[in-house]
Parts: sequence; C-alpha cells; structure tokens
Amino acid sequence: MSFTESAQDMRDELVQLRHSLHTTPELGLHLPRTQEKVLAALEGLPLEIKTGTALSSVTAVLRGGRPGPAVLLRGDMDALPVTEKNDLAYVSQLPGQMHACGHDLHTAMLAGAAHLLSARREELAGDVIFMFQPGEEGHHGARHMIEEGVLDAAGARPVAAYGMHVVSAMLPPGLFASRPGPIMAAADTFCVTVKGRGGHGSSPHRSLDPIQAGCEMVTALQTMVTRTFDVFDPVVVTVGSFHGGSADNVIPDEARFDATVRTFSKDNRVLVKRRLVEVVQGIAAAHGLEVEASFNNGYPVTVNDGSEAGFVGRTADELFGPGRYFVSPQPVMGSEDFSYVLENVPGAFVFLGACPPDRDPATAPYNHSPEAIFDDAVLPDGAALYAQLAHARLSA
Repeated sequence: MSFTESAQDMRDELVQLRHSLHTTPELGLHLPRTQEKVLAALEGLPLEIKTGTALSSVTAVLRGGRPGPAVLLRGDMDALPVTEKNDLAYVSQLPGQMHACGHDLHTAMLAGAAHLLSARREELAGDVIFMFQPGEEGHHGARHMIEEGVLDAAGARPVAAYGMHVVSAMLPPGLFASRPGPIMAAADTFCVTVKGRGGHGSSPHRSLDPIQAGCEMVTALQTMVTRTFDVFDPVVVTVGSFHGGSADNVIPDEARFDATVRTFSKDNRVLVKRRLVEVVQGIAAAHGLEVEASFNNGYPVTVNDGSEAGFVGRTADELFGPGRYFVSPQPVMGSEDFSYVLENVPGAFVFLGACPPDRDPATAPYNHSPEAIFDDAVLPDGAALYAQLAHARLSA
C-alpha cells in the first residue's frame, strides 16, 4: 500500500495519541508525561532511541535495509501558557496550559511516520532520524538537541531535514504550503528602561517624565523602520508591553517597554539593533533622561534550501495529486527554532492547513489563540508526507 493508504489505516491510533497529548499539555523543555507517551507510541519499532539530558527530548534512529545517508524528520512537542476556551471532548485538563499551536498534531504525525517507515525499513537506502523536540515555544529546544548530538545520531550529518507545522487558519484544510528561501522571520526582543525623575503630576516641569519620553520613543521607532529599511526586505518592530507609573497624579522615576523585532536578512538583523538603540538614546538625551536598552536574541531566520523546497512540492504532488501543494509568495513573520537545524542541514519547513471544515480559514482563530482548533483529519496526510519525504529522499 502507499503511505497515504497505510496512514489512513492508522487514523484512529493517530487521533487517540493526539487527543491524549492535548488533554495533558506540558510547557518548556521538560515534558516528562509527553516523553512517556511518545516512547509508548514507538514501543516495538526497530528504532535506536535516546532521551535527552538537559531536556525531555526523544531521538529515534531507524536504520535502513541498505547503506546510505541519513534524513532528519522533526516534530515539536511543547504547549503554550494559554487557558483553553474550547468545548471539546479532549479539552486541556490543565488551566493555563494548552496545545494552542498544534504541536500535539506534529508529535502524533511524526510517531505515525516512524510506524510507516519502520514497516518498509528494508526499502530504505539509508537512515532516518526522528527528532521529537521540546521547548520550541521560546526555549531554544532545537538548539539544545543539536548540542546534545541529534544531528549526529545516525553517525553522520543528515543530507536533508524536514519540519512541518499545522495552522488553524489562513490555509484551507489539507493544503500544504512552503517556499524556497526565507519562510519565517528571526525574532528578537528589545528591552528599554527610561530613567527620569519623579514628581507631582500637576508640576511636570519640575520632573523628568519617563512616560512622555517613552511614548515618544515608541512612535519614533515606527518612523525609523519605515525610513531606514526597504519594504522588500521587511522589518517589523512591535511594542507589546509598556509599564510606567502607579497613579494618575504621580510622575514615576522610570518607565519600561518591550518590543518584538522581526527580520528576514542577517544584515537587517544587525542594523535594526543598532538603529533602535540610537533612536532611544537620542530621545532620552534630548529630554535629559537616561535610558538602558538591551536585546534578548531569539530564533534566527528560518531559511529553506531552494532544492529541498522544490523536492517537498514535487513529493506532495506525487503523493496527493495536484492542487494540494501551494508555493507561498511570501514568508511568515512568525519565528521557528527549526531555523537552528536548517542552519546546519539543507532542508525545508512546510505548513499544513488544519482549519476545521466548518470554519472559514480567513476568520478562524489562529495559532496561539485559546479558541484555536485543529482538524484531526489532517493527521494521516501529515504522517504520510513525513514518511514519503524520507523514503523518496533516500531513494534519490
């Protein structure tokens, strides 16, 4: 049978695993219950399995029946600090924790691919590394797994790596989308503390107002972006947090704001950091205040290898027929730590529409929403594409 037929035969098992993961989501790098469920799902397969030391990862290697290179398949496992607002039979049982980004689907699909490829192990001209990764949601889990040797788990670096991500909106259900080159942005955090001199709100001239200067900085940052960077190499700076003061008639000593900074090129990632600091320092100096500015570096740009992105498209067309794969005309401003893998191994990251059929992808709650819902019907197709990508790449 084809991978699509075999995956459909596994549908009930995939749904059961996904629902089990969804009811007990875990956050960050340490996911003991999730790891336990993954190990149970892989039990009995001819895999070489190692678990992580610094994180609850699972690395499984399938040795092919014939010698050849290795291919890596990755699925992330962690949830988000979100309280679910859905009325589902398998709703999260843990307040403040939810699989709002669909990582429970990724885990189930990758486990399904391990079963599909194990059943056809003798056909493989090489090895497959299954990378079950914690800590994608801001914890650099992929980097930690690389440091612990996931890329060398088969004995040699893989020749290709593939990752997948479901979306609860934007794409119609069952449609795959990717593109060559940058597909997701780098994400860094810009942290600013404006230091002034507090006083009475009725006499602002006797104080050094950090709130007024901070507000001016927020506005100036947007102007700086539009007047510094080419719209065809986009930069986004969004201030998502601003704190200052405790009463309407009190000018505080300091105010603080934090911004997310999104870029697609290495040059702009360097330049925007310098320009952001220059802007806030200049405004602070103009008002006679002090300012502290720092960056927390997030994930690099996720860059698909052009050849591998084309291979993903051809493989999807061969597996599902025409019309199921879409070349995205532009990247997504979200970020991904699969970028760390793609910095070391040529590969591709692909999106899969998982919007329920009774919702409009244009208006449905998107990933990270407490009302995001992902359709179980895409599980077999995701598992089948994972498996086909590894099988076909090792046959190339």
